[in-house]
Amino acid sequence: MIITPNFQCILSIVGEKDKKILLMKCDEESLKLSIELMHAKLNQENYEEGVKFRNAINNLGNLNINNQFEKLFWPTLSAKLANIAPNLNIKNSVKNDEKNVQITEAKLLRAISHEVRTPLATIRTLISSTLKKYKMDESMKNRLIQIDNECNEQIDRFGLIFNAAELVSNEVPSLNNLAKINLAEIFKKLAPLWNKQLNRRGISLKIDIPNQLPQILSDSEKLELMLSGLINKNTRGLKEGSTLILELRPAGQKLKLQLKVQKLESNQKEILKKDNGSDIGPVLNWNPQTGSLQLSQNATQKLLASLGGHVTQRRDTGLTVFFPISDSK
Repeated sequence: MIITPNFQCILSIVGEKDKKILLMKCDEESLKLSIELMHAKLNQENYEEGVKFRNAINNLGNLNINNQFEKLFWPTLSAKLANIAPNLNIKNSVKNDEKNVQITEAKLLRAISHEVRTPLATIRTLISSTLKKYKMDESMKNRLIQIDNECNEQIDRFGLIFNAAELVSNEVPSLNNLAKINLAEIFKKLAPLWNKQLNRRGISLKIDIPNQLPQILSDSEKLELMLSGLINKNTRGLKEGSTLILELRPAGQKLKLQLKVQKLESNQKEILKKDNGSDIGPVLNWNPQTGSLQLSQNATQKLLASLGGHVTQRRDTGLTVFFPISDSK
């Protein structure tokens, strides 16, 4: 429910499984009924919250209810979408037009990314307060923690899409914010989180890092997000029992990161297979067989380039990323 003096809206997901629809109501009768139901529910579960809710509604005063909004909203939205849709698929030989289409797509992705991450962050906040405030059995607590983990993974995933969309729009300067960082320390810090994520899918993680590695030039915060994205992207579709191997090695004036896969039934390393999906624009790749939506190869390369890295993918070595050693610049 959204209730202000000048605008009110009730949104709900209704219908049977696999046949659900989004229902929106803005009329006075539906609004009144929803407020009463909410008030009754709060009174039953938490009387103090019920009082706060009723006081908040009363403090709004007389509501200016627009019964025509619902009738105007859907046609207006349809018209907007109809105007946007052709721009997403235009193929034009003129480079300027192609760039404009890419920017339009990137702005749309940035907006979607923001709209997805915001409610997920709210859910995480609610879960955190619930875990602190209420006593519950272990199974319920674990379920809430699992939901929190899933929300966090999706927030990171869409954060990566947001960064890629910014690069496509040329709104973020490349290589201007790079600093000396210790990549081995980042691996050690994130390894427990990566282990948890992969273990839920029955995949093991092995990290091979020698001592005394040189520092590299990159952006620490964005690189952490990118590394998690690489792991997610390259373990999609792996069978349970597989092992993901991350290796760090000096390579001249570069630091080499390799990602390989090891099957359960043998000791032979398997090449990380290229996604079989197709690119839908400059940022995303979609695999219709699995429903997986990932960063495109082009977007991955651009993101890594903005972080000082250069990616290669060969038959004999799997996925390899080279980062510049700080002393070499």
